Amino acid sequence: MAAMTRFSKASAISHIRRCLYSSSAAAAAAAESNPPVTSPFGNYKITRRDPSQRNVQWVFLGSPGVGKGTYASRLSNLLGVPHIATGDLVREELASSGPLSKQLKEIVNEGKLVSDEIVISLLAKRLEAGEAKGETGFLLDGFPRTIIQAEILEGVTDIDLVVNLRLPDSVLIEKCLGRRICSQCGKNFNVASINVKGEYGKPGISMAPLLPPSSCMSKLITRSDDAEEVVKERLRIYNEKSQPLEDYYRNQGKLMEFDLPGGIPESWPKLLEALNLDDVDERQSVAA
Repeated sequence: MAAMTRFSKASAISHIRRCLYSSSAAAAAAAESNPPVTSPFGNYKITRRDPSQRNVQWVFLGSPGVGKGTYASRLSNLLGVPHIATGDLVREELASSGPLSKQLKEIVNEGKLVSDEIVISLLAKRLEAGEAKGETGFLLDGFPRTIIQAEILEGVTDIDLVVNLRLPDSVLIEKCLGRRICSQCGKNFNVASINVKGEYGKPGISMAPLLPPSSCMSKLITRSDDAEEVVKERLRIYNEKSQPLEDYYRNQGKLMEFDLPGGIPESWPKLLEALNLDDVDERQSVAA
């Protein structure tokens, strides 16, 4: 297996300092002229904007398979901000012939988490490209995963809200094992039909399958990282590492925990309510 680069505490602090601070002379000049503050993020530059001059900057947390991408994508369309999923960035790199491709294939196929160094490099490249296109605001999906990553991110931009989507592990495993992708059109589907009875005061969870059209049925494939043992290992690692990050944002008063009551029809309206948002398009379609 390819070696994975992890930040030790000392090297992380050094990395954060390199990433977040320019020279003292540059800082003094910036303070005098008072332009928008730009800080280095690896080898890339991302501008920190005043909240009144940008859109929302939110982070979505949640176990693998919980649906972060689904809900972040819907909110992206509703709010007019880009949905940036680090999982997609990794998969794009996997599909390329870039220098990280071989290393990433071994890491992902074994259900391991991609190193901080690789994820930060991919995200920095995406944020800078978005800024060059005039994007303001974002919904981050899959980053940060650790307190160190959160501190690096916080050093270059502000996070307004962290939405933590939750489902029981048993439901997550069933969801992941049911995921399918059409090899032709690239759309995602799920063949799992989930019905969990409520007990001990907890509500039941019901999720209908998201079946493909007949044109896609014979072209469905399963992601290599959706094998049962790989899914269980991903959940184990995530659960082990997520609590400190959740506590980090909870202590800042930025964490909103949301227990999904079911599939999209049940969860989407309640999530909008929790976020104090209104899906105008959906309301108009219902009224029509």
